[in-house]
Amino acid sequence: MHNSLIVLFTLLFVSFNEIIADEHNHIYEDHEEVVVDEYCSKQSISHYHETLSEALEGVELEFSGYAIDFKDPVPAGTVTCMVELTEEKYKAFVYAVKNHYWFQMYIDGLPIWGAVGKERERKYYIYTHKRFDIGYNGKQIIDVNLTNEHEQLLHVGAKISFTIEINWQPTNTPFKDRFDKYLDPNFFQHRIHWFSIFNSFMMVIFLVGLVSMILVRTLRKDFARYSKDEEMDDMERDLGDEYGWKNIHGDVFRSSSYPILFTSLIGCGYQLVSVVLCVTSFAIMGELYTERGSLLSTAIFVYAATSPINGYFGVLYMLEWVEKFGFDKCFGRNLNGQPDHPCRVNAVPRPIPEKKWYMEPAVITMLGGILPFGSIFIEMYFIFTSFWAYKIYYVYGFMLLVFLILIVVTICVTIGAHIFLLNAEDYRWQWTAFLSGASTSIYVYIYAFYYFFFKTKMYGLFQTVFYFGYMALFSGILGIICGTVGYVGTTFFVRKIYSNVKID
Repeated sequence: MHNSLIVLFTLLFVSFNEIIADEHNHIYEDHEEVVVDEYCSKQSISHYHETLSEALEGVELEFSGYAIDFKDPVPAGTVTCMVELTEEKYKAFVYAVKNHYWFQMYIDGLPIWGAVGKERERKYYIYTHKRFDIGYNGKQIIDVNLTNEHEQLLHVGAKISFTIEINWQPTNTPFKDRFDKYLDPNFFQHRIHWFSIFNSFMMVIFLVGLVSMILVRTLRKDFARYSKDEEMDDMERDLGDEYGWKNIHGDVFRSSSYPILFTSLIGCGYQLVSVVLCVTSFAIMGELYTERGSLLSTAIFVYAATSPINGYFGVLYMLEWVEKFGFDKCFGRNLNGQPDHPCRVNAVPRPIPEKKWYMEPAVITMLGGILPFGSIFIEMYFIFTSFWAYKIYYVYGFMLLVFLILIVVTICVTIGAHIFLLNAEDYRWQWTAFLSGASTSIYVYIYAFYYFFFKTKMYGLFQTVFYFGYMALFSGILGIICGTVGYVGTTFFVRKIYSNVKID
């Protein structure tokens, strides 16, 4: 708890410093220095700073060295630096042009991109002149446009002079709308996106109806039969043939294997669900995409603030076996009391009968993630594209709706699968419920392979490791979320059906 408070106050301190910094106020007086950041030369600057999110992402922006003052034009042809191409530098420039390298710069937090050069008739040229057209409204920068000009042929021994030009133009565009030009409504609000949302919503209706029909037709018949059995005397009941999900009432609430790992995953899942819901809601209300790194900073802050949720639910689900470790009192136990299962657990585990291959927990686990993945894979394309193709994702309303659909689909699929698992008298449902939902991450990671080879132009060891490392982290987090959701929904279902049956 002490460490959590330190992290929380550290994040608040960092956030406060970011708010009062020049680059985040976006207010400039005439002739005041305007910072241009890029991924190249290293020079010191008095008020440049790196945000917490940029440090965690590994982003190291450097001062470009361009002398730009607010509202002060710079005439065309102003030389910034000169380079004489040695054999080594020539090969480096040719490699960059041949492989379509481009650079990214920031002026007052506004991103701009430009190509290094171009290839024409098997000859390689580099752009030597950058023209910046900057629009301003009052004391704030509203718009930045970059034009690359002046192609120069690359050859060993060439002396290249890099020049810039700065033009300032007034504009009536308000500051709050300055990021609108970076958004791509034709891409993110395409009819395919709307159709995918509608398709996922119809899937929810279908699954809810299907699960409800199964519950009504299967469980109602079982309840009627079991109620009839309760009217028999003891001898008639002993001669009867009890089977199905009621037959494992003495084992269904048995503790799962590897309980510490299991409860840790469940507690983490509760926290991650809270983080996704909170951050997505903040993004909808606050337009976090307008500040570089603000979304990740918000996610870190929310993750630290919601850490008690992890501990609370982790302890809560450990109540069945904490006594063996000598824990007499804990917060979760004092708040929720002792676990109250509808059925008493037998001392000796019941043997699991043989069943069809498709009733095995491993098969249920792998099949359980197909429909949840089907409900989100279109959204995965838009999220992947925004991250790896550097588009700004801003339709967080879509993301929230798809996330809620994913939760409902995962719960319905997991409950539907466990109706058949319990009827097969297999009481190993805890891990099966979690892994059935978590298997969605496997299909997301497989889709990441498809996206890498068919939708990106990445190559080389570093880019490959970077891509698949991030995708493994993303898929793992999604798997924990879906696994927790599936387990919680199945837990409610199991407790409900066994609480409605009177068992001696």
